Amino acid sequence: MARVLSALVLLPVVVGAVWFLPPIATLVLALIAAALAFVEYAALASALGATVPRAIPGGAVLGACAALGSGWAIVDVILMTALITIAATAVGTARLGPEVLRDSAAAIFPAIYIGLPLGALAAVRATAGREAVILIMSVIVISDSAQYYTGRAFGKRALAPTISPKKTLEGAIGGIIFGTLAFTIGARLVFPTAPVLLVVLVGASVSALGIVGDLFESLLKRSAGVKDSGAIIPGHGGVLDRIDSWLFAAPVYYVFVRYLRF
Repeated sequence: MARVLSALVLLPVVVGAVWFLPPIATLVLALIAAALAFVEYAALASALGATVPRAIPGGAVLGACAALGSGWAIVDVILMTALITIAATAVGTARLGPEVLRDSAAAIFPAIYIGLPLGALAAVRATAGREAVILIMSVIVISDSAQYYTGRAFGKRALAPTISPKKTLEGAIGGIIFGTLAFTIGARLVFPTAPVLLVVLVGASVSALGIVGDLFESLLKRSAGVKDSGAIIPGHGGVLDRIDSWLFAAPVYYVFVRYLRF
């Protein structure tokens, strides 16, 4: 029941902000999600033995998200500045050992893993309109649902048993098929001039990468020995649990919207 109630509250808020409010509202939502997801990521990193400070890496996550989402051509500056600052901080601590590289890599990673993909979604809203964002959201939901139901109906072979024992190869295939169909149909309305073959390839890529994103976050959680990344959303876990598919699907969709559609 908590899972259903949470969805009934969150879904209208997100869809309403994307559809009825100006693009800045989508960017604000992306920044809020990025901040919450980063806090959860830092906790996972700590459980894995890595030290991720909140200030510099968190600022890099928000800066990368805001820069890409608003169209500022300074994403590279933000990432390079964060990298140098994190490295300089490591030098200042004067610690010796393998944890230096581990902690530095873990600190810069969330800017790429969380900040850029969420900024990409906000950029899609600003450059291609609300319909384009609703399309990618719908495809991820349809693909996730198709994975669950086709997996229950036909699933026999485990997809990644050590990471997510309940996911099946048959479910993944169903998710990719239905996700691709949904994207192909929706793209004919949102991007009517885009080549059909390209649309099919992007739809399949978005669906497949959504699965990979889900599995990657599951890998982090299983490695850290936790069930959920957080508990902020009753019945759903953390923010990172809800956006894990988007984080891998959004970049390829952004490339399609920004550079490949005609």
